[in-house]
Amino acid sequence: PIVDEAALIDNLKPGGRLSGAALDVFDVEPLPPSNELWSLPNVLVSPHNMDMTETFMLESSEKFVELLEGWVRGDDDGGNEVNKAEGY
Repeated sequence: PIVDEAALIDNLKPGGRLSGAALDVFDVEPLPPSNELWSLPNVLVSPHNMDMTETFMLESSEKFVELLEGWVRGDDDGGNEVNKAEGY
């Protein structure tokens, strides 16, 4: 794992170094009901399951074709340019 989940939890508790977190990937998935992250009020837990939607294959295929066409045209960012001024 890239993130030490136990250290993350400790730092999200009062007195920790983090004020909050939005998370969708965990050491164990799905996140067990007993995991402390569920009880922390400053944590947003989101399911890591985009690929389980009915339209995922269609949407991902359409996005792939869109990005491929842009690459063929010579687009540098593929339509996914980061805008630091906007915060995304």
